[in-house]
Amino acid sequence: MSRAVQGLDYEKLGLRVGLEIHVQLDTREKLFCSCPTKLVEEDSVDVFYRELRPSRSEMGEVDQAAVLEWKKGRRFKYDSPRSASCLVEADEEPPHQMNREALEVALAVALSLNMRIVDEVYVMRKIVIDGSNVSGFQRTSLIAMNGWLEDEDGRVRIQTLCLEEDAARKMGESEYEVEYKLDRLGIPLVEIATAPDIHSPEQARRVAFKIGQLVRLTGRAKRGLGSIRQDVNISITGGGKVEIKGIQHLYMIPRVIEYETLRQLRLLEIREELRRRGVVKESLRAVFVDLTDLFRNTQSKLIKRLLTEKNAVVYGLKLAEFKGLLGLELQPGRRFGTELADYARVWAGVGGLIHSDELPGYGITVEEVNEVYRRLGANPERDAFVLVVDERSKALRALEIVLERVKVALDGVPEETRAANPDGTTRYMRPRPGGARMYPETDIPPILITGDLIESAKRLVPEPFEAKLERFVRDHGLSRELATSVINDIRLDLYERLVEKWRGKVPPVLIASTIANTLRMLENEGVRVENIEDEHIEKVIDLVAAGKLVKDAIPDVLREVSKEPERDVEEVVRELGLSRISESDVLDLVDKIVKENLEKLKSRRDKAFNIVMSEAMKVLRGRVEGSLVADIVKRRLRELDIM
Repeated sequence: MSRAVQGLDYEKLGLRVGLEIHVQLDTREKLFCSCPTKLVEEDSVDVFYRELRPSRSEMGEVDQAAVLEWKKGRRFKYDSPRSASCLVEADEEPPHQMNREALEVALAVALSLNMRIVDEVYVMRKIVIDGSNVSGFQRTSLIAMNGWLEDEDGRVRIQTLCLEEDAARKMGESEYEVEYKLDRLGIPLVEIATAPDIHSPEQARRVAFKIGQLVRLTGRAKRGLGSIRQDVNISITGGGKVEIKGIQHLYMIPRVIEYETLRQLRLLEIREELRRRGVVKESLRAVFVDLTDLFRNTQSKLIKRLLTEKNAVVYGLKLAEFKGLLGLELQPGRRFGTELADYARVWAGVGGLIHSDELPGYGITVEEVNEVYRRLGANPERDAFVLVVDERSKALRALEIVLERVKVALDGVPEETRAANPDGTTRYMRPRPGGARMYPETDIPPILITGDLIESAKRLVPEPFEAKLERFVRDHGLSRELATSVINDIRLDLYERLVEKWRGKVPPVLIASTIANTLRMLENEGVRVENIEDEHIEKVIDLVAAGKLVKDAIPDVLREVSKEPERDVEEVVRELGLSRISESDVLDLVDKIVKENLEKLKSRRDKAFNIVMSEAMKVLRGRVEGSLVADIVKRRLRELDIM
């Protein structure tokens, strides 16, 4: 993390953050049909294609985000697995009545968050034409409003809780086609949105954790990568509301917020610098100059390749008084020029752009840079320029988009939707969607929220954390410190499930310590614990319960699993040589060590136990409990009258 980010004063900057937490529900059936809620890898699929276009809302408006997707002109290919999708997903059959199990879970979460539940649930259509929904819209329902969650830094308001269908799974894409799989489409999803009451990155992580934990503790939430997704809405004083989508890991939330705060701060600095330089929108003119002949014999391999492969042209645009601003770093490794390239890529489909603040470079010489300045009528001391190399129509469209985005820089921070990158930085995705994309679902009648529904939901409301803490100490034998650590761990529901599964066979202390202490120890070692899934931990505990693995070997197994999480845990145990050995094998080994060192042991009786234990554990460590080895060693030494 950069020093600049560490030094940000969030209170002074007026940071405001709102969260949108999406959690898949582990129900038996999908939200609007009877298909199972599972992802499949089978080859038995039906394939069909669709092309989607935007439509007007009931107010007669068209959503600009939908327009952007339509302008990309892409066709959508759908793989429909027969065991996990049906005609509802293919939009060839009307949706069925809403899944009651999913509705009860959503109501239980709403009750946990102190929310006001609606009297009737109406299903709405939300226009989405990026292909992730075959119909061109996502079905969503408002379940509750106006709740709250207590946090160390103050109460955070919960604005809405919605129940909606998850999108299809993207399997691949090219310039003109995107492929989706329909097994995920229709899986129930709760969406919980907070008010912008969060004022620091760490508070955002904490609140996201608490909300996700509440849903998981109903016992009806899916686990694993992709089952929970966090979006954040961020603004600072003088900035704009920016939505960042696709944060899959809790630990990334603070970094995304830090980097976005830095980005908005830098954009405001650019605005002030442009005003100081006297730049106005009228001075930024749409004069696009064809520079292809200048670069026909260039030594730049990049431009040479593009001119040859794509039958491209080179166009340039002068940006008056922008010298030095395109190269200004907004986020680590991402400059204002990168931001312009993102817009050009999304709206015009070009691969990127080249700007003057990074030249000479890419094989472009000083002489070529000077000639570009001359042809554009630009001043090398004050002005900047942008080059785009692509097909003529794309290049001109890209420069139009760049000019529009540059003009917005005079206003500061544009309100937009951005996607999270793996390193916590973000990239432009699309305009922020608005109310123009919502209209009523006509195939599903309203659902009355009855007393019976509420009573059923109450059975799923999680136990209060204070009561859970006391129960763990009293019934599970955990220390208060360990019980607190488990309650504050994202895998709390896994702990409770494994304790119930192996009641009387595996001590709760071992399960709790594995989740709360072992993983933290591995993380401190630099192990990528985010690669360790619940299934890995459960399998390790299963092996301990079956007598195939000793508890001391758990860290070694999980450490190895983190390197290749797709590997089978039992296979890892075998390859590490950690399969548990029998008591008779321990006896044989101890007897062999004693026999080979008998004279030495007799002469050093006070050290005899340590000598035998040291030699035995060289072979047995991780394969049998040390306490068992110690008992056998003591017994043998006493039988020989050496102890």
